[in-house]
Amino acid sequence: MDTIDHIAVQVENIEDSLNWYLSHFKCQKLYSDGTWALIEFKNTKLALVKKEQHPAHIAVIDDSILDDDDITTHRDGSKSKYISDIDLNYIELISYD
Repeated sequence: MDTIDHIAVQVENIEDSLNWYLSHFKCQKLYSDGTWALIEFKNTKLALVKKEQHPAHIAVIDDSILDDDDITTHRDGSKSKYISDIDLNYIELISYD
């Protein structure tokens, strides 16, 4: 559990925010729709998420969650669950098994 997969920030408008990031940084779009987008930088990925759907968070790859009962399967086949650190920041434990 030592690889950061992505960081997620909450945005008001997915398309507008995606265009802003793409025009200001050397990154590429991996995915986007009206509910979220994923951008890849050289060293990590950035998820643009809607406030009503996802909290702002850091996602860490953790294949050990596959043994848990309380994981969510996403559209891309990844599985994850959220935990909080001691300061109540959200951490998404994610597996692409």
